[in-house]
Amino acid sequence: QVQLVESGGGLVQPGGSLRLSCTASGSFIRLYVMGWYRQAPGKQRELVADIARGGNTTTYADSVKGRFTISRDNAENTVYLQMNMLKPEDTAVYYCKADIAPYTDYYIRTYWGRGTQVTVSS
Repeated sequence: QVQLVESGGGLVQPGGSLRLSCTASGSFIRLYVMGWYRQAPGKQRELVADIARGGNTTTYADSVKGRFTISRDNAENTVYLQMNMLKPEDTAVYYCKADIAPYTDYYIRTYWGRGTQVTVSS
Protein backbone atom coordinates (compact mmCIF):
# COMPACT_ATOMS: atom_id res chain seq x y z
CA GLN A 1 0.00 0.00 0.00
CA VAL A 2 1.52 3.31 -1.12
CA GLN A 3 1.11 6.34 1.12
CA LEU A 4 2.06 9.98 0.82
CA VAL A 5 2.59 11.81 4.08
CA GLU A 6 2.93 15.59 4.20
CA SER A 7 4.50 17.65 6.95
CA GLY A 8 5.66 21.19 7.60
CA GLY A 9 2.43 23.15 7.54
CA GLY A 10 1.47 25.66 10.19
CA LEU A 11 0.74 29.28 11.03
CA VAL A 12 3.10 31.95 9.74
CA GLN A 13 3.00 35.72 9.49
CA PRO A 14 2.86 37.47 6.10
CA GLY A 15 6.33 37.64 4.61
CA GLY A 16 7.42 34.52 6.44
CA SER A 17 8.57 31.14 5.16
CA LEU A 18 7.60 27.50 5.49
CA ARG A 19 8.99 24.30 4.04
CA LEU A 20 6.64 21.47 3.21
CA SER A 21 7.78 17.86 2.83
CA CYS A 22 6.03 14.86 1.36
CA THR A 23 7.43 11.34 1.61
CA ALA A 24 6.19 8.31 -0.25
CA SER A 25 6.22 5.01 1.60
CA GLY A 26 5.14 1.45 0.92
CA SER A 27 5.85 -0.84 -1.97
CA PHE A 28 6.44 0.71 -5.40
CA ILE A 29 8.81 0.57 -8.35
CA ARG A 30 9.30 4.21 -9.23
CA LEU A 31 8.13 7.76 -8.53
CA TYR A 32 7.39 9.90 -11.53
CA VAL A 33 6.00 13.44 -11.46
CA MET A 34 5.50 14.76 -7.94
CA GLY A 35 3.73 17.97 -7.08
CA TRP A 36 1.89 20.19 -4.69
CA TYR A 37 -1.69 21.37 -4.98
CA ARG A 38 -3.70 23.59 -2.67
CA GLN A 39 -7.32 24.19 -1.87
CA ALA A 40 -8.63 27.25 -0.09
CA PRO A 41 -12.12 27.33 1.47
CA GLY A 42 -14.78 27.69 -1.21
CA LYS A 43 -12.28 27.29 -4.05
CA GLN A 44 -11.22 24.49 -6.35
CA ARG A 45 -8.01 22.59 -5.82
CA GLU A 46 -5.24 24.13 -7.91
CA LEU A 47 -1.73 23.23 -8.96
CA VAL A 48 0.99 25.04 -7.04
CA ALA A 49 4.07 23.36 -8.50
CA ASP A 50 5.24 20.05 -9.86
CA ILE A 51 8.56 18.46 -10.76
CA ALA A 52 9.61 15.70 -13.12
CA ARG A 53 11.44 12.62 -11.92
CA GLY A 54 14.85 13.94 -12.94
CA GLY A 55 14.22 17.28 -11.30
CA ASN A 56 15.06 19.12 -14.51
CA THR A 57 11.53 20.19 -15.37
CA THR A 58 9.35 22.18 -13.04
CA THR A 59 6.02 23.95 -13.35
CA TYR A 60 4.72 26.75 -11.14
CA ALA A 61 1.44 28.57 -10.80
CA ASP A 62 1.85 32.21 -11.80
CA SER A 63 0.80 33.28 -8.32
CA VAL A 64 3.80 31.59 -6.67
CA LYS A 65 6.56 32.13 -9.23
CA GLY A 66 9.60 33.75 -7.66
CA ARG A 67 8.42 32.90 -4.14
CA PHE A 68 8.07 29.10 -4.02
CA THR A 69 10.62 26.47 -5.01
CA ILE A 70 9.90 22.78 -5.54
CA SER A 71 12.62 20.16 -5.27
CA ARG A 72 12.92 16.42 -4.73
CA ASP A 73 15.22 13.78 -3.32
CA ASN A 74 14.62 10.49 -5.11
CA ALA A 75 16.86 8.60 -2.70
CA GLU A 76 14.54 9.68 0.13
CA ASN A 77 11.31 9.41 -1.96
CA THR A 78 10.57 12.96 -0.90
CA VAL A 79 9.38 16.15 -2.54
CA TYR A 80 9.76 19.57 -0.92
CA LEU A 81 8.10 22.93 -1.32
CA GLN A 82 10.02 25.91 0.00
CA MET A 83 7.61 28.79 0.42
CA ASN A 84 8.99 32.29 0.93
CA MET A 85 7.36 35.72 1.11
CA LEU A 86 4.09 34.12 2.09
CA LYS A 87 0.88 36.08 1.65
CA PRO A 88 -2.54 35.69 3.29
CA GLU A 89 -3.89 34.45 -0.05
CA ASP A 90 -1.52 31.47 0.20
CA THR A 91 -3.67 30.17 3.05
CA ALA A 92 -5.00 26.74 2.08
CA VAL A 93 -4.70 23.04 2.64
CA TYR A 94 -1.68 21.86 0.67
CA TYR A 95 -1.80 18.39 -0.87
CA CYS A 96 1.01 16.28 -2.21
CA LYS A 97 0.40 14.37 -5.43
CA ALA A 98 2.60 11.74 -7.01
CA ASP A 99 2.44 9.57 -10.10
CA ILE A 100 3.77 6.21 -9.02
CA ALA A 101 4.45 2.88 -10.68
CA PRO A 102 3.32 0.51 -7.92
CA TYR A 103 4.63 -2.73 -9.49
CA THR A 104 5.50 -2.07 -13.17
CA ASP A 105 6.47 0.96 -15.27
CA TYR A 106 3.64 0.06 -17.66
CA TYR A 107 1.03 1.00 -15.05
CA ILE A 108 1.23 4.38 -13.33
CA ARG A 109 -1.28 5.51 -10.78
CA THR A 110 -1.86 8.88 -9.14
CA TYR A 111 -1.73 9.08 -5.35
CA TRP A 112 -2.67 11.93 -3.02
CA GLY A 113 -1.65 12.80 0.50
CA ARG A 114 -4.17 13.85 3.14
CA GLY A 115 -3.03 17.46 3.16
CA THR A 116 -1.39 19.89 5.54
CA GLN A 117 -2.83 23.25 6.58
CA VAL A 118 -0.91 26.43 5.82
CA THR A 119 -2.26 29.61 7.38
CA VAL A 120 -0.73 33.00 6.68
CA SER A 121 -2.00 35.58 9.10
CA SER A 122 -0.79 38.33 11.41
